Amino acid sequence: MLTIALHADNEKKMLLENFCIAYKNILEKYHLIGTQATAQHIRMATGMNVTELLAGGLGGDKQLETAIMNEQVDVLITFERVDIDRFHEPADHNALIRLCDFYSIPVATNISTAECLIMCLGRGDLDWREEMKNR
Repeated sequence: MLTIALHADNEKKMLLENFCIAYKNILEKYHLIGTQATAQHIRMATGMNVTELLAGGLGGDKQLETAIMNEQVDVLITFERVDIDRFHEPADHNALIRLCDFYSIPVATNISTAECLIMCLGRGDLDWREEMKNR
């Protein structure tokens, strides 16, 4: 079964909740993981089972990075706060994106890309990832 990692800053948790509600019929077919608060929000909003990592600042972000490095994540959906005035991205966010690039893991950082990815999942376009694991 493919694993989808869900990750959101506090300011974006409601957006991720609404996304998960809208696409529950697709998401519930996959193994979902998330840092503590994100997993709890998604579970409460949708009733779906979400494997809960530690809180992000208490090691959950590192657990997520480790899961990516161990090729235990097939898709990452991460919604981060975006400040126009900020000239750089948060370090943890950059690390997640770099790891996904290195391990060829599809990643969505905004609602539009997340919807594209979820539609691909719904059509089975990423099923090849599961086949590769079984080799």
